[in-house]
Amino acid sequence: MNIPVSPSVAHQPLALVNGRLVDGQTYDCVRGGILILDGKILDLGPEVAPKNLPVHSRVIDCGGDFIAPGLIDMRAFVGEPGGEHRETIATATAAAAAGGVTTILARPDTNPPVDEPAVVDFLLRRARDTGRVRLIPCAAMTQGLRGEEIAEIGLLQQAGALAFSDGAHSIANSRVLRRVLSYARDFDALIIHYAEDRDLAAEGVMNEGEFATRLGLSGIPREAEAIALDRDIRLVNLTGARYHAALVTTTLSLDIIERAKAAGLPVTAGTSINHLTLNESDIGDYRTFLKLAPPLRREDERRALVEALSSGLIDVIVSDHNPQDVETKRLPFAEAENGAIGLETMLAAGLRLVASGEVSLQRLIGAMTLRPAEILGLPQGRLRVGAPADVIRFDAEAAYVVDPSKLRSRSKNTPFDEATMEGRVKLTLVEGRIVFEEE
Repeated sequence: MNIPVSPSVAHQPLALVNGRLVDGQTYDCVRGGILILDGKILDLGPEVAPKNLPVHSRVIDCGGDFIAPGLIDMRAFVGEPGGEHRETIATATAAAAAGGVTTILARPDTNPPVDEPAVVDFLLRRARDTGRVRLIPCAAMTQGLRGEEIAEIGLLQQAGALAFSDGAHSIANSRVLRRVLSYARDFDALIIHYAEDRDLAAEGVMNEGEFATRLGLSGIPREAEAIALDRDIRLVNLTGARYHAALVTTTLSLDIIERAKAAGLPVTAGTSINHLTLNESDIGDYRTFLKLAPPLRREDERRALVEALSSGLIDVIVSDHNPQDVETKRLPFAEAENGAIGLETMLAAGLRLVASGEVSLQRLIGAMTLRPAEILGLPQGRLRVGAPADVIRFDAEAAYVVDPSKLRSRSKNTPFDEATMEGRVKLTLVEGRIVFEEE
């Protein structure tokens, strides 16, 4: 282990030892450690142990906890600009750091939307000045998110946008979406689309079915998602553009994604941690914190999503972090806004699937790290020599009760309010810098 000796604290090696390494590809609970120098992974594996380290290293004994890449969240609303009453970059990234999320792809449906290079530049500067973790702008596909005129994808990409989406807005006009996909293909840009037939969804507020009928609430049929997604995939076949389905939540959609992948189309898919761990019955007595878009589905649909995650058909897990203030959630269910916060609880909620034996830990971590990194073309998200030292330490068995008042997000609309969770992040590093450490 050849480590340069430097008297500077800034260049002091940092070693996490006595841990269990896990990532999405190479390491599956391998005993060992990780050595970090100048913001990158210098060495890792069983040989990284106290006896092999130079005396000037800073050593953190992980006591058998897991060491993993920092999580990459491909769908989160961070508030700025225009929604600071719901969230700010400072509060969102503080929550992310506490939850082990080291990279956020920020949604573009802000006010003003991220449809101009100046707004991309604003986000990057605000993230640099006030953020704790990496924040990458996702720019708008259409001007003003109206689904009518294409945004300047080339200029937005040059400004620093890594992907293109209209956030929670679905493009209804197939001609416009075809043009977006064709334009994006020429720039090798990734399109992330929220697939929903808005006319079919209409005024629905939860999943259509027996449970909605018993609650007296209008339903949204599964077909509202599947029809739009099927249209999207046909346009991908026509244009050859890279396409990511932002949120897949039904078996109908899974069938469409499976056929697209079998045909070799450049298609990937994500789902939210909420749809993997909750179902429509959890809404119970009109719990508005569980009013989401897409709505929570039946238990058989949830189980199908988990199986698709385990098999790799679903590539990515997202928090779908969507903070809402008290005024928009403390309303009758039909009138409340959609959305739940999730940056701080995404990992712990996912570990429920590991504890139940439904998904392996390596697959769970891979869907939150390696696959998002591969789709976005990022160097982080993996435990590899030379990779950025975006690393977390977590105890998968540490139990706690979710107390909304202690969450770092500005809004407190967590669907796991007062739930008992297992899995606590103890340390979060971004480029080797400690951005969160459990007290």
